[in-house]
Order: sequence, then structure tokens, then C-alpha cells
Amino acid sequence: MTDHPLPFRDPQLSFARRTDDLLGRLTLDERIAMLHQFAPAVERLGLGPFRTGQEALHGVAWMGPATVFPQAVGLGATWNDELVRRVGEAVGNEVRAKRAQDDRVGLNVWAPTVNLLRHPLWGRGEEGYSEDPALTSAIAVAYTRGLRGDDPRYWRTAPVLKHWLAHNNETDRDTASSSVRPRVLHEYDLRAFRDAVRAGAVAGVMPAYNLVNGRPNHVSPLLEQHLRSWTEQPLVVCSDAGAPSNLVDSEHYFDTHEEATAAALKAGVDSFTDHGTDSTVMTGRIRGALAEGLIEESDIDTAVRRLLAMRFALGEFDPELDPYADADALDTEEHRALALEAAEQAVVLLKNDGLLPLEPGTDGTVAVVGLLADACKLDWYSGTLMHRSTPLDGIRERYGAGNVVFEEGVDRIRLRTTDGWLQVPAADGVADGGVRGAEGALDPALLAGRTDLPPLTCGEQPTELALVDWGDGVLTLRTDEGLYLSVADDGYVRASADEPGGWVVQETFRLEAVEGHDGGHRLLHIGTGGYVSVAADGAKVAVSGEKIPREDGTVFEPETVEHGADAVARVAAAAGTVIVVAGNDPHINGRETEDRTTLALPAQQDRLWRAAHAANPRTVLVLSSAYPYAVGEAADALPALLWTAHGGQAAGTALARVLAGDTSPAGRLPQTWYASDDDLPGLFDYDVIGSRQTYLYFRGTALFPFGHGLGYGGFTYSGLRTELDGELLRVSLTVTNDGAAAADEVAQVYVRRAGPAGPSPEGLGRPLGALGDPTDLPLRKLVAHRRVRLAPGAGERLDFTVPREELGHWSVAHGRWTVEPGAYEILAGASSADIRLTATEVVDGEAQGPRPVASRGLEAADYDWQKDTEILDLGKTRGDVVAPVSPDREGHLVYRDCDFGEGVAGLAFLVSGAGAISVAAGGHALITGVEGDKGPYEYRTVETALDLHGVRELAVGLSGNLRLARVDVIAPGKESA
Repeated sequence: MTDHPLPFRDPQLSFARRTDDLLGRLTLDERIAMLHQFAPAVERLGLGPFRTGQEALHGVAWMGPATVFPQAVGLGATWNDELVRRVGEAVGNEVRAKRAQDDRVGLNVWAPTVNLLRHPLWGRGEEGYSEDPALTSAIAVAYTRGLRGDDPRYWRTAPVLKHWLAHNNETDRDTASSSVRPRVLHEYDLRAFRDAVRAGAVAGVMPAYNLVNGRPNHVSPLLEQHLRSWTEQPLVVCSDAGAPSNLVDSEHYFDTHEEATAAALKAGVDSFTDHGTDSTVMTGRIRGALAEGLIEESDIDTAVRRLLAMRFALGEFDPELDPYADADALDTEEHRALALEAAEQAVVLLKNDGLLPLEPGTDGTVAVVGLLADACKLDWYSGTLMHRSTPLDGIRERYGAGNVVFEEGVDRIRLRTTDGWLQVPAADGVADGGVRGAEGALDPALLAGRTDLPPLTCGEQPTELALVDWGDGVLTLRTDEGLYLSVADDGYVRASADEPGGWVVQETFRLEAVEGHDGGHRLLHIGTGGYVSVAADGAKVAVSGEKIPREDGTVFEPETVEHGADAVARVAAAAGTVIVVAGNDPHINGRETEDRTTLALPAQQDRLWRAAHAANPRTVLVLSSAYPYAVGEAADALPALLWTAHGGQAAGTALARVLAGDTSPAGRLPQTWYASDDDLPGLFDYDVIGSRQTYLYFRGTALFPFGHGLGYGGFTYSGLRTELDGELLRVSLTVTNDGAAAADEVAQVYVRRAGPAGPSPEGLGRPLGALGDPTDLPLRKLVAHRRVRLAPGAGERLDFTVPREELGHWSVAHGRWTVEPGAYEILAGASSADIRLTATEVVDGEAQGPRPVASRGLEAADYDWQKDTEILDLGKTRGDVVAPVSPDREGHLVYRDCDFGEGVAGLAFLVSGAGAISVAAGGHALITGVEGDKGPYEYRTVETALDLHGVRELAVGLSGNLRLARVDVIAPGKESA
């Protein structure tokens, strides 16, 4: 008992008791209001307003100046859990410091993103850590532990993992369904979320926009079946922005918003992010659902209880006890040093024929060239830079400004019209004249977004523009003052942006050839879809909100003043060494809402490295990008090649230190770099097993394999020892630095099932993955890693403890995780393809045996192999079915090792829709037609007579619009329908 007048304010009570007390004091309207992202204050109880959601992917985002760390994929490339934990701690402290300055900053942080980098063309690949679930989990655990803090009672911030589940496409991202078979679900996608939740540093998750197996993630039963089974801690599920409305508006999964909101709430969504700060829409839908009997007050209370538990943990009601309440660590010396350390550790040396390290003073002039050579690129989830270091800045500082020459390599053009040249009017005298920096030069940052600037016009004097083609014909155009052509809300084109950016990028264009007009082009503004038209009042792409159609666009004749490749060749020929910096702008051709179309380096950038190398063989290519490129020709031709994700505020200094050998690079690739687009599966193919995706299953030759990265020295691996100790696999080995300088090495441990692992033998007539051997198990699977720093000649014994379950896989035959008895190889080395040591451990036990079909039947989705099928929803709240991907193409399913016991008389198929079922088993084959005109959720049983016995393979074909849910057996003596 407590004498406190308001028990929920009594810090001596448990959070659970205080939460219950506070919940009981709230009115129904107050509780409903808390379910929106922007929960209002409850003044009568002394509760302030609360907001779920503060972006903190690699620093505090969207809330002004903050320390900007490397992109998430760059943090993944460090392979350094402890470093990432410290980054998370720094970000959490800056969230707290920003909160003290601005109460709009929330302590419920939406980070990190743990979606696996399954497909390198996914536009949001920069936000994830790795294609591998074990590495992703380790980095996510580290980052969330830093964000959460280590106080046993109070949390520094409350991290929310994004985006549940199987989300790797921006194309049709709110309507596309990811077909995820049970093995992929359990072995791959769930794993990325599971370990961070089990570690106790996660406050919740955010469902993704997409559907999984035909069902929107925001009504997924997996939230309760799996997510909340991993911990006893209350987890908050925050919807993604606008996703609750999508359930009706774009996905058409429910007929009314009341139904949709009720279904999401009952599935486990607690906080609705919809309609911005206007909470009335969503709270109105919740009230409507309650009035219609679709939910009960207990459903509301369940969600509010979880939200309140998070608020208690964040110390909202105990500011005097909250150890993080007075945090003011923003832009400290420690954070700056940490940003540099992280950027250095993220650099991956892909190739080096001895050109690097490039020692100052011994190699003559250094030419720094390329479209990203003087850029410090931010992405959508970055904060505002307080410090900025480009590659050019870093190299000038390291090698001396007098030893460094620079050439960006842009194409310089001017645009002629029938009325003269396109020109940018002078900005002098505009408004208060506040457009110039301290030295009198035009300041792009001061001009950004200014609608009082005059729009572009035509005149006698042309404005030369720097043109960059970022690929797929997507262009940016920039003036000599560093101002990008941009379109403001009024539809006019101005030179007014310091960088491309924004939710809809307003700085990208495309030149489209005019048929029948030699050299004539129209200029499309991609952001609005309107064409540039130059009239007396200036250049514009829209009038009164209506975009200008193609036929009304001005015809321009581009004239090239200088090709960037020529300028690069000129400076490269005169230099001792050339550093070419290429890559992407994170707001263009690959970002949230936009997938990439190719792995190829944009043609303009491809020309630049070729021009530099032709003029000077001592050419290094640095790729600064959010994703991999297929740069096989560069890898063959050039003596050195590096990659780094956009490295935040210290990117340039970090790169220069690596180039100079001040630190030996030890970043490792967190995803496979494929040789060409031909190596890639379809963007929407989520079956990593069946289509041989990621290093786990890919049988081709990668350009650079998962885990790859070189250094300036060498390391020896020795003394591998392994031991199975109950439920643990213990692995130890020694790594020794053979080099002349202190350096880091990343030791990697993989496992695989010993035995047949190659393609199916010829002549068996069965598809790969449908055999009774491990052909569909991973070729190798990461289970442990350690980044270690060693002095010259020093060695260190590394010990790893791996749960025995990591040797196993999900058994579709028995519906459980299984570790089969037999031999397993333990592989240790410097990458997935650079294995130095191998050992074998034998697991004892009883084999799981064949599928007990005679007693259990078959769930349709529990196949071993498929072709031309997809998994869809059995009903709106539970279950899976399998259907052909097209009514015009038969889909095939194979179930291996089916035990029909002493014999069955036939099979019963639970189906909906109409079409045909073909069955083949042990020489028996038949085709059964299925008629029906009911809806997709109206199921019935179709029986076929078929004499089956013993263990054999079952092949099922589906055609038409059939949905198959289950296959059951008809016992002998039961007459078939």
C-alpha cells in the first residue's frame, strides 16, 4: 500500500502497478486520445503531451544540428558491435540534449532499421545493416543497447525497430505482397528482429507498409505469435505514417476505416501515425469501431497500458530520479572523435595492388576528381551538419593544399532557345539582400528555398550550368555559385537550392529529345512531372498548380562547353596519383519511395574513372555510396578500389587517413557485391532459398563476397578448436598480426552442414532443393565475428560461444526448429570466401524422420520447393494458402519425404476458387478439376482417390485462381466423394 495521493506518482511502486493506477484514472476519451502519435496532455492529472516517433537512424534527424554518423549500412560495414554501441549511446544522449532544448523532440526513437539487405536494388538499402541476419542482429543489439542505456530501471530513449516484416521494395510498397515461405520466415526475416528484442533493449517495432503473404503487416498475427512471445517486456507497436489509412485506401483490404482500425488494434498496433498532428481522424475511427462493436474498451486499454509503460520507463513521471534527465551532450569532443572513428572503421578496401597507402610527399601531386570529390552527402534520415569534411577537404588537410589539385568532372553546358539563352538573373538586391556569406560570395544555404528570387529567363548572355547525369537520365543542373536549379511551390524554376533533397526532390530534371528537331530537347522536371516553359515572367513547370504538358514545354538546344571527362584527363595527366571519388546522391535514384534500376555505375561517372586511368595508371577509385555497384571492369583495370557508405560529418578526414595509411582499413562488406544485374533475382522475389539469394545461397561468382575487405598488412589464423558443450558450440582461434603496423582484423566464423551441397545430380528429374539432402541449406552461415586491434607481431586468442540452435533450420516437415544429427563444418576466416581454418563437429541425436502426413496432413505453404506460386492469406486474421502467380500458368509444389504409413485411399484438398489440381506421387498421377464461384475466403474440400503408402515425394500442380490451404489424407475404407 502507499500513502501517496496519486499512486502512479509514487516511485516506490513498480512501473506495472503505477501504470495500472494511471490507466484507471483516465477517461475513455483520454485513453483513446493516447492511441494517436500525438497524444495530448491530461492537465487534470499533470500529464504532459507525448509523441511517439523521433528519427535517429545514424544521429538525431530532422531536428536541426546534430552529430552525423555514417549511414546505417556504413555502421554495418564496421563489423564492430562495441563501436556501434557507443554510437547508439552518443545518439541517445543527443536526443536527450535536443529534447531539453525543444520539447518537440521525442524520446521514443524510430531506429534502427533491421530489414535485411536481401536485394541490392532496394532503394532504402542505406538504412539497413547487412544482408545477413546474424550480423544485422549483432549490430542492432549494440545500437539499441546504446540508445536504451544501461540503467536497470530507466531508459535513455525507447528504440523501435523498423520495419516489420520482409520489406525490401519501394516500388508498390504499400500494395505489394511479399511471399515468404515458413523456412525463410523463421531462418531469415524474423531472426533480424528476434535477437534485439530478446536482448531487452527494444521498446517496440514499426510494421512496414507492405503485405506479407497477402496480409498487410499492420494486421499481422505474427506480431502476437512471435514478436511478443520473445519477451515479457511490454512492446509498443507504432504504425508507419499513413499505413492505417492504406488498409482501406490503397490496399482495399477492408471496406471501412472503422474495420481496418479495429483489426490493427486487435492485431497489436498501439500507436497510430496518421494524418500528421491531426488526431481527430484516427480517434474518430476508434470511437466508431467501438460504437459498432468491432472492438471493446479492453482492446483500447491493452494498447494504452503498453504506451504508458514506455512513458514510465522514459522517466517522464520521475524527473528527479531519471539518470538521463540532465543530458546535454551535443556536439562534444567525444562525439566528434567518435564520428571520425566510425567513419574510418567503415571504409572497405576492396582491392589494392600496392599503390596504397599513398604516403605524403613521395608520390607528387594528388589529383582529387569526381562528382563526389567535394561532397559530404546527407540522406533523408540525417541531421543538419555542424561539421563538414569532404574527400577533397580531408586530402588537402592530410597532404597539404599545395599538393592537391581538384577537378569535379561535371559536364558544362548552356541551353539555347529561339528567344535566346537560358540564364539565371542576378540575385543582388533581392528582399533584404541577405544572400551573401561573410566574404561577400553568394551563399547557397541562404538562398535555399527563396521564392522571392527571380526565376530563370531567356536573354543574350547564357548561364553556364554544371550538368550531372546520376543515371537513367536523371539530371541536376547547378550554377557556378553552387546553386541547383529547383522548383518552388509556385511552379517557377530558380537557382535556389544548395543540395538536392526533400521528400519530393525538386532539383532533378530529364532532357528528352524532340522528334524531328535536330538537337532539340524539352526539359522535364521530375518532381512535378511538368515541362520547363520559359515565358515573359520566367521559367516555370506549372501554372496555378497544373503541370505544363510536354507539347507546351520550351525546346532547348544544349551546347556542351566542356566534357567533364576531358577536364579530368587533363589534371590526371599532370598529377602523380589520381583519386576518383564516385557514387550516389542519397536523394536520387535509390531512396525511400524509389528503387534502383541497375547495379551499374552511372555512365557519366564511368567515363570519369576511365578518363583518369587512361591519362594516369596510378588511379584509385573511391566509391562513396549507399549501395553496391557492379564495377568489374574498374576492379580489373585499376590498382586500388575502396568503398565507404556516406560517412557523415567526418567522411573526408576518415578517407584521407585511410589513403595515407594513418590507419589500416578494416571495414568489411555487409552484403554481397554482384558482378552484374544478371546475378539478381526479381525485386519482389523474397524466397532467398529457392532463388539462391545472398551469400547464404548464391552459387555464382561474386564481384566481392560478403565479409570481404583488405588491409595494409597480413594476419595469420591458427589453432582452431571447437567443442559442442550441451546447447553451446564453443569456438576458439588465434589471430596474429604479421604486419609492420598496428591494425584491425575482423575474424569471422561460419557453419554449414557437411555433406552434399552442390546442384542436384543429373538425371534425377527432381528440382534443386527437392532432394533429401542439404542442397537447400546455406552454403555457409555467419554465426560469430569479432573485430580486434593487434600490435605488430601480436596475437590474440578469440573465444566465441554459439548457441547450438544456430546449426539448425526450420523443419517444414514437423513445424519446428531442428538441428539434425550429423557432421557440421565450422569455418573461420577473413570473409565468407576467405576461409583459413576448418573443423568438424558431429551432432548426436535422432533424425527427425519423414513428414507424418498420414497423421497430420500438410499445410500447403510447408513445401520444400515451388515454381510459379505465391503464398497468400487464408483469412484476414490468420493462416496461409498457396496459389499460382498467374491463372494462366500452372504453379508447382513439391513436398519431399511424405510418410503415408500403411496406405491411404486418397487426398482431400482444402481449396477456394476454381481451376485444376494435378497430383503426382510415386508413379501415380491425376488431374482434378475444381469448379466454384465463391470468394477467395470461401473454402471447401475436394477429394481424389489415390492409393498411396510408404515414404515418397508428393508433387502438386495448381492452375486457375485456386487457393490451396491444406492437404489431408483419406483413410482406407472411407469412400471418396
